[in-house]
Amino acid sequence: MVNRAAPPDTVSIEIGLLVEAIYQRYSYDFRDYAGASLRRRVLHATSQMGCATISALQERILHDREAFAQLLQYMTIPVSEMFRDPAYFLALRQHVVPVLRTYPSVRIWVAGCSTGEEVYSLAILLREEGLAERAFIYATDINPVSLAKAREGIFPIDAMRQYTANYQKAGGTAAFSDYYTAAYGNALFERSLCANVTFADHSLATDSVFSETHLVSCRNVLIYFNRGLQDRALGLFHESLCHRGFLGLGSKESIEFSRHAEGFETVNRRERIYRKVAE
Repeated sequence: MVNRAAPPDTVSIEIGLLVEAIYQRYSYDFRDYAGASLRRRVLHATSQMGCATISALQERILHDREAFAQLLQYMTIPVSEMFRDPAYFLALRQHVVPVLRTYPSVRIWVAGCSTGEEVYSLAILLREEGLAERAFIYATDINPVSLAKAREGIFPIDAMRQYTANYQKAGGTAAFSDYYTAAYGNALFERSLCANVTFADHSLATDSVFSETHLVSCRNVLIYFNRGLQDRALGLFHESLCHRGFLGLGSKESIEFSRHAEGFETVNRRERIYRKVAE
């Protein structure tokens, strides 16, 4: 008796065709994103964009660039908060900053920066630790709308209570309200915080390393990738990091089962901070 695997369902076939069409038409590569998460996003987008089927959505985005830009907002999930997981930032202050102080200049890559909350969090931390003037941050994402919001540095005023609590738990040394001006229901953060920040389009799925860095912070991004794409991203981070550079990941992410695991040692297992092994 021949054992045959069950054929893929119609939705899976349509999603495969959709992501291939996106890659061929727009060069955005979602083909190695985690299946379950990708499925949820595509089905939600199909419904929200008024399409009866994923195939109808594919036809629409192939012929309408604005429709693709709309779809991209559902595919990339720009959700974050300032000083998210405060213990991570506290661990950076305790374990990473003392080493960064030994360099004449510091380069940090925030990969998958979304709408910029982590970028501003790191900028504040660097200022308080006396590193702001000689630290340069590369903030990258594949979503141009998210990058534009990040450049603006404007966040809902309603979120400031949570952000302030996070900041205090992260070892903040000032009044968080000193860093922004409240107006019209929003908080506008100091422009000087981004004086040494470069926001740029970069895809972990298709692009290569662009600079040597001392710290890479890529949190809550790899969970949306399959194993192959996770390995690719971790390879980029390893290549980008200087001798004994640091890598920070999200709370549900790890390098332990990656093919790059031997290239890093653990600095703080709980907060997912690693250091490149000397070569």
